[in-house]
Amino acid sequence: MTATATPWRPHAHRLADDIATDGVLRSPQWRAALETIPRHVFVPRFYTQQPDGHWSETGHDSPDWLDQVYRNQPLITALATTARGNQVTVSSSTKPGLMIRMLEALDIQDSHRVLEIGTGTGYNAGLLAHRLGGDQVCSVDIGADLVAAARTRLHSLGLYPALDIAHGGAGLPGHAPFDRIIATCSVPAIPWAWAEQTREGGLILADLKRSVHAGNLVLLARHADRLQGRFLPRWAGFMAIRDTDGAPPDLRIDLTPEDGDRSTTALPLHPWESLIPWMLTHARLPSPLTFGYRGAAGAGGHQWAVFTATDGSWCAVAKDSRDGRREVRQQGASRIWDEFENAHKQWLDLGQPQWDRFGLTVTPDAAHQLWLDDPDSEHHWTLATTL
Repeated sequence: MTATATPWRPHAHRLADDIATDGVLRSPQWRAALETIPRHVFVPRFYTQQPDGHWSETGHDSPDWLDQVYRNQPLITALATTARGNQVTVSSSTKPGLMIRMLEALDIQDSHRVLEIGTGTGYNAGLLAHRLGGDQVCSVDIGADLVAAARTRLHSLGLYPALDIAHGGAGLPGHAPFDRIIATCSVPAIPWAWAEQTREGGLILADLKRSVHAGNLVLLARHADRLQGRFLPRWAGFMAIRDTDGAPPDLRIDLTPEDGDRSTTALPLHPWESLIPWMLTHARLPSPLTFGYRGAAGAGGHQWAVFTATDGSWCAVAKDSRDGRREVRQQGASRIWDEFENAHKQWLDLGQPQWDRFGLTVTPDAAHQLWLDDPDSEHHWTLATTL
């Protein structure tokens, strides 16, 4: 179904109105892009996970497809099958309001050259190309099929940004320097290659996530000797950057939670319900964490939320609570849950500061320094870096 054959423009106008009502859409240039670039061309189908875990597909022949595509919501657009037969998401169309919030935060001007990390469907590259012209926009993705489909969609609309198939962590050095870099995938550390490809005074906006939910969008300015900036006030999250063009490996948790050292906690089952303390916890851990569940609810025993580190340390938190406390098991050199409890207490003692009081400094040696209020603050945390 083509853009011209589909009655999409009233839907696009309503989408722009909805985003403007949320206080996100301020620039007339970005409103024009939203109302001109047809999102449905980039989302010919999407997938919804059902309560039983399987995925259902909605395509252009479904009666509510067009209405769903032009709602201010993210849509899963590509699945992959793991070695154990599990279907997992590998690409999505970002919530348009979030995309506009990021583009507005980057303060993009007519003369700017922009690199997007994570082409995905190509929709955001389309918004950028409408605003700046295709010769000022580059986009990279590790997914060969994703890039090919995005290129076809963009060309059908007369848009010709430079697209490449590559690992986003390396940027796109052959097209540098850039005035702005925007990453639509999360990274456990900000690659210094992005700094090297950004003009001094330029900006990088990326989703720094040490592990699941442990971080936020951070806007960094390029200085001669560093990247430095603050986290955006509102939390957001993206799919993690992929190292290969395929499904990520299946998570295997080979442990018995009942064997760990025992304690209890009054904190939530999922640490990311306290997002900032969860981020600060990762300054105390040597590696990112993986997450999964063990046990079966209602089977006479606990169901556990399990966190594991690459050094073999793990912690497990029981889903069920008694008298407001949950059982905790831990084992290994890194006392994961103890570190979360300590970070949570420190955050409370600091007065529960929110995201916009935290900043980040990245230097060429890959050091990542978190700080509160000011780069020279007495309150700072060093993140071990991995990418």
